[in-house]
Amino acid sequence: MKHKDLIRKMTLEEKASLMSGKNFWQTQNINRLGINSMFLADGPHGIRKQAAAADHLGLNPSIPATCFPTAATIANSWNAELGEKMGEYLGEEAVAQKVNVLLGPGVNMKRSPLAGRNFEYFSEDPYLAGKLAAGMIKGIQSKGVAACVKHFAANNQEERRMAIDTIVDERTLREIYLTAFEIAIKEGKAKTMMSSYNLLNGAYTNENIHLMRDILRDEWDFQGVVVTDWGGSNDRVAGLLAGNELEMPSTSGETNGEIVKAVKAGKIKEEVLDECVDRLLELIFTTEAVFEAEHKEIDVEKHHRMAQKVAEESIVLLKNEDHILPLKKGKRVAVIGDFAKEARYQGAGSSNINPTKLDRTLDFLDQSGIDSIGFEPGFERYGKKNKKKINKACDLAKEADVVLLYIGLDEVTEAEGLDRQNMKIPENQIELLHALYKVNANIVAVLSCGSVVEMPWIDKVKGLVHGYLSGQAGASAILRVLTGEVNPSGKLAETYPIRYEDTPSFYHFPGKEISVEYREGPYIGYRYYDTAGVKVLFPFGYGLSYTTFEYTDIEVGNESVAFKITNTGNFAGMEIAQLYVGCKSKAIFRPKKELKGFAKILLQPGETKTVTIPFDDKTFRYFNVKTNKWEIEQADYEILIGASSADIRLRDTICVEGTGAPIPYDNEKLPSYYSGHANNVSEEEFENLLGYKVPESKWDRTKRLGYNDTIAQCQYARGAFGKLAFYSISFTHWFLRKIGKRSTANLMMMSIYHLPFRGIARMSGGIVNMPMVDGILMMVNGRFFKGASHVLKERKKVVKSAK
Repeated sequence: MKHKDLIRKMTLEEKASLMSGKNFWQTQNINRLGINSMFLADGPHGIRKQAAAADHLGLNPSIPATCFPTAATIANSWNAELGEKMGEYLGEEAVAQKVNVLLGPGVNMKRSPLAGRNFEYFSEDPYLAGKLAAGMIKGIQSKGVAACVKHFAANNQEERRMAIDTIVDERTLREIYLTAFEIAIKEGKAKTMMSSYNLLNGAYTNENIHLMRDILRDEWDFQGVVVTDWGGSNDRVAGLLAGNELEMPSTSGETNGEIVKAVKAGKIKEEVLDECVDRLLELIFTTEAVFEAEHKEIDVEKHHRMAQKVAEESIVLLKNEDHILPLKKGKRVAVIGDFAKEARYQGAGSSNINPTKLDRTLDFLDQSGIDSIGFEPGFERYGKKNKKKINKACDLAKEADVVLLYIGLDEVTEAEGLDRQNMKIPENQIELLHALYKVNANIVAVLSCGSVVEMPWIDKVKGLVHGYLSGQAGASAILRVLTGEVNPSGKLAETYPIRYEDTPSFYHFPGKEISVEYREGPYIGYRYYDTAGVKVLFPFGYGLSYTTFEYTDIEVGNESVAFKITNTGNFAGMEIAQLYVGCKSKAIFRPKKELKGFAKILLQPGETKTVTIPFDDKTFRYFNVKTNKWEIEQADYEILIGASSADIRLRDTICVEGTGAPIPYDNEKLPSYYSGHANNVSEEEFENLLGYKVPESKWDRTKRLGYNDTIAQCQYARGAFGKLAFYSISFTHWFLRKIGKRSTANLMMMSIYHLPFRGIARMSGGIVNMPMVDGILMMVNGRFFKGASHVLKERKKVVKSAK
């Protein structure tokens, strides 16, 4: 231990006090020993430090900070160096605001396009997500503060996120859901890790010994600090035994007391607590050192320009029929769509940034050189139909050579705590598009959303530019792409299926009651579509340019693959070359091919460059459930170089020596996995993959409600009070949506409806403690007066002890 002498000077109570927050965002301090508080702040794509009235959901404003593009956006840049540079800027702002730990980046996989927090995550591919996250982490931590990679692990839905049990086989867990975390820890050297809310195969993640000890500490040699997601602690002592140092936010000493009792009772050795304290102290001392030097004010303009550069490299050109883009000089342009007036540039919830400034399309039209003949909103932002707005937009479109149509998803559709209901953009926007098409077929759509949408309307647009959620400078970045000042170089970090029913998790997303079963195994995203032969709208890795590229001369060695790329067009441009590897052996089931490397290069017209992509420890490996470790199968492997997962330009074969591990599966028992058609696997076959019986997935409607049951389950409560509470919340939610208060309605679902009863104590900062929760449970379980009396009695104790 690095801080053994200091720890010796602490009382048991002081040690325990360091294990949970002082308040909503700060850790505990011990002044007599010179131990200061740390400040933790949300920040996957900007600093959200709240000066007062702290909350976790982004309700109250924070100190202004640069709002960079979200992870879903920057992932389309496929540029880890750019991510690292953006991380440096984030780190500078964290230092300026005296934030020790920046809570990001998030590297969870996009298992389903409907997951409500997809805008905060990079990709459906763990290798791409891990590499981009590692770059960002390096950048943030180069400034002396800590990055906190999250949410560990298999947290891929928002509904019931604090109580859902993720059931996933070990191989899929390792290869798909943990690999990005592994890269972030081993290559990015992240100093902190945030555990997720959910259970994983029966145990809460922050109490999961296999996840936290066997893998994170022992296998990956993680020496940093694990912090719970806010309110994500279930059993505090079990979490500490698993190596979860810091619980956030404060519980006003309640869980500290549990730790002290456990040590005195011999349930946990004091040395285990000392190890946790030592790691936390190391984080405090190493991050606070950077605040001692004098620091200049942040150059707001410089940081804004960086946000614009990131956005420019992340914009994806999806369609360019008749070379309608870049816009020709002198073309009369009608700008239509509410998002042109008020940009949709970030997600909602805990990552909501208060930007230092905000570019708006209408403010930049003149300087962009676009000859605009006017603007019409065309539609109501939150879905309400308005025929008058459509008519006015069509009148304007009739006068134009080209229509620039800004469409997408609104702020309350994509939000933390809620999953999307479908993959569609609002019907009123589609009605507008169809109406415009009748009067002017030269439509360029500019799409703003943080995740995948269906596009049955795509034949009605000649150009399609996807800006994703491009941050505070996104509007001007998109205009520069539209006019050709910037040649688009982004490529999709996720697949766009034709319809939601085509997705591999369609039958098993989200989990509605006790658990969610990952029956599709490793076949998520392009791994499924490619292997099963399912047609998609836009494949993984797809993106157009204003120039063209030719791939030639592949050479495969033992340690790398080299090839040449030539810019055969008339514009300078950047190309993203992608390395996929496919095993030719059929002994072990695998996706047809998997991403194992990529490179982004700039080429002038006519220029040729040789590109070398090295192989690494992840190029040929798979996780063997019999040996319980990573192995290599001896086989011939196809080395594929592509402009996307569906556009393979070069291929060769290499024979790789294996590790001689036994075949882990009986292929006759796993036909869906061996064929790749794993979108609707039977329970029996899934159990053969898991190696054990699938746990019960439905609530027991007959039992009394407990700590880990949710408010939603009050519909089955034994007592009238519980049922009344459920129906009151349900009615209020319905009514708020009816009167247009969708944000407030969403907040109810997120912070009340799906909240476990223990969360009332964990998130209230000590106002409600667990004995009071006992009383609330008595009330909903049919003993109203006894429960109410218990709540009042326990509340008096809390008030008295506070005095």
